[in-house]
Amino acid sequence: MTAPLTATVTEPLNTGTNSPVYSLRFLGTGSGGNLSVGAAAAVLEQAGQPLLLIDCGPGTLNAFAHHYDGLPSAVFITHAHMDHIADLEILTVRARLSGAAAIALFVPVALIPVLHQRLATYPGSMAEGDHDFWQSFQLRPVSDHFTLSGDTFRLYPTRHHAPGSSHALHLPGSFFYTGDTRPVPELLHHLCQASDVIFHDCGVTPNPSHTGLDDLTREYRDDIRSRLILYHYADAAAADTLIQAGYRVARPGDVFRLGTPLHV
Repeated sequence: MTAPLTATVTEPLNTGTNSPVYSLRFLGTGSGGNLSVGAAAAVLEQAGQPLLLIDCGPGTLNAFAHHYDGLPSAVFITHAHMDHIADLEILTVRARLSGAAAIALFVPVALIPVLHQRLATYPGSMAEGDHDFWQSFQLRPVSDHFTLSGDTFRLYPTRHHAPGSSHALHLPGSFFYTGDTRPVPELLHHLCQASDVIFHDCGVTPNPSHTGLDDLTREYRDDIRSRLILYHYADAAAADTLIQAGYRVARPGDVFRLGTPLHV
């Protein structure tokens, strides 16, 4: 068992008038197979208000509605597995029926054909009239970065069973969100800032798409491991195993303070 680590990030908080500029709220923290922890998805908040939804798998929109009024105004997709995109189909319908403005949908360029094939090719997607999947969105293809609310977010391909199939999201000085990935020491050791909170995919057992508990000790320096907050585990029992090994985990509803983004 890994020796306990000394975490350097702050505890989860309930947002309020004293909230930092940015925080990250987890709507779900699981691998999609257990409803009690939900599909992994998070909301970047600015002064307690939703700015960017990261992934949109089954149940994500209902969890979003539980915390906020209305629909997300912007969404980033890490990859196109259904446990991370399934609720986009529901989102396009709700946006159409509510008359909401087009939702900014930030998608890594390589994922656009897959996303289109999986969600946008069904003929006559709504019985209420002429509508297709993309009409609810303002598609924002992303190569390696995008700007939102004056800050520059950076993308990096991760190790996820097929090259270029999943991407990490990084706001330097604030947070690094790995998405689904095997260990990526070439990213975390060389690109993370000292103030970045690192949210990392990790279950108890590894597979070709996901990091396992033993991978962390083998692949990462102690200073990186001490800053990890783990998500995308199978269930509550798996979360307890990760905690017993000395790591922190995100649970549904947890909110984490983030550092001030670097403007470089």
